[in-house]
Amino acid sequence: MSYQVLARKWRPRTFDELVGQRHVLQALTNALDSERLHHAYLFTGTRGVGKTTVARIFAKSLNCEQGVSSKPCGQCSSCTEIDEGRFVDLIEVDAASRTGVDDTRELLDNVQYAPTRGRYKVYLIDEVHMFSKSSFNALLKTLEEPPAHIKFLLATTDPKKIPPTILSRCLQFNLKRITVEHIEQQLRKILEQEKIETDDRSLEMIATAADGSLRDALSLLDQAIAFGGGVLRADEVAGMLGTIDKDQVLGLLQILAEKNAATMLEKLNELKELGPDYSIILSELLALLQAISVHQLVPEARKEHRDRERLEKIAAKMTPEESQLFYQIALTGLRDLSFHPDPGSGFEMILLRMLAFRKLHVEEVIDPALVKKKPSKRSDKIGLSDQEPFEQSKAAVANVSQSTSLRPGDWHDVIEQLNLDGLPYQLALGCVFEKYEDGEFHLSLSPGSMRTARIEEQLQQALRDRFGSDLRLVISEKVLEGTETPRARQSREEQQRLDEARQVIESDPDVQALCDAFDATIIQDSIRPLKGGK
Repeated sequence: MSYQVLARKWRPRTFDELVGQRHVLQALTNALDSERLHHAYLFTGTRGVGKTTVARIFAKSLNCEQGVSSKPCGQCSSCTEIDEGRFVDLIEVDAASRTGVDDTRELLDNVQYAPTRGRYKVYLIDEVHMFSKSSFNALLKTLEEPPAHIKFLLATTDPKKIPPTILSRCLQFNLKRITVEHIEQQLRKILEQEKIETDDRSLEMIATAADGSLRDALSLLDQAIAFGGGVLRADEVAGMLGTIDKDQVLGLLQILAEKNAATMLEKLNELKELGPDYSIILSELLALLQAISVHQLVPEARKEHRDRERLEKIAAKMTPEESQLFYQIALTGLRDLSFHPDPGSGFEMILLRMLAFRKLHVEEVIDPALVKKKPSKRSDKIGLSDQEPFEQSKAAVANVSQSTSLRPGDWHDVIEQLNLDGLPYQLALGCVFEKYEDGEFHLSLSPGSMRTARIEEQLQQALRDRFGSDLRLVISEKVLEGTETPRARQSREEQQRLDEARQVIESDPDVQALCDAFDATIIQDSIRPLKGGK
């Protein structure tokens, strides 16, 4: 007896044997059991999810000699002939090979005649979206006034190409991609029946590579059985699929978490010798990064993940921002990988990009004492650790009668406590504090600076909210020599943070490793200091 491929041997013959698609099966079984039957059904979904299988079982349910039911007997002549593909009243059509209007008219000429043996004459049209416009028009005429003994079962992977006039006359059911877990369970069940030895890793790799298609999974399983000589082993399945074992992918993730560029290059050289499919590795890396992100935000989730313990250790070495960054770079890299002339080099650049663009924690490499922390804008308190004069003026902020203790160097920090933004904030940054006496708050401003009565009024109100309602703002234009405006101070501190950031990057061992490996140079203009000096 000739060998029958697994996809045909294990094709479901009843609704109970179908994997997934519960939402579709519930609607169909209820309709069959109550005999509330429509004349046309459209099944949509990607390849290998069960569209034509559902249609055949539905046709069997309609024509079973025991009566219309969601559970056909499977023993009568009608059931067996449908299973064997030779039932005269089930007309299966591949629309891709019969796109012409003449073919469609010839097909539909016999619609008016009663079924030869069955209860219903069933037209199963696969890939119906391949019909021409004229063919759709011919089909539409029949769908508008179908005979009572006719049922149309249409299947397609691209429902957007079907005219709305056809769609509106069909009950539409969208079959979803089958989950990796469901595919894996079905493969394990089949291998137990076939008495073939396997391991969990092999089944997981095949189920993942099937991309939601059970038929593809069974085809890959057939190939893996032949490749392994009747036994499935993880390393052989990985070689057949052009991927690597998940332990090695976890190893890559571990290196990413440790931010070790030199070790990463060594690992990538080892992988190149295996000649893997780098797009598959990236897909697996994406799945692991997603699991890590979920764990970081919801630790109690994904408890059933088989690599949970190892993923938890890796997650502890990454910040949530880093795992999101790595995921985004991998996702973009997966899209761009096909454009790279050498996939191995392209994959290498994707991983090195993750290391190069990771968040830089300045406080880890700079003495915290050197980092000046800027007081929060809109804060309710003024606190400066490095300016003694302002420490003496804290009471003046709280009590108007003592406000004369304010000194020019305090103005920058007073601004940060005022409820200012926009143009009033910019005006304040360009001023220098002179004095505060007799209820007048004196500021100096460089000649030619932008100022309007409205802007000055808003600044005066902010000062009144802080120092008292009787305060009057006086701004005089004069040359500011030997004084530093808050704007100038901000620029100086920004430059200091930029210099510190450049020093950190130039001394970073990972950056140096990248520069040495690729004979690269650091683009100075691309360096940006972290906000707030952190």
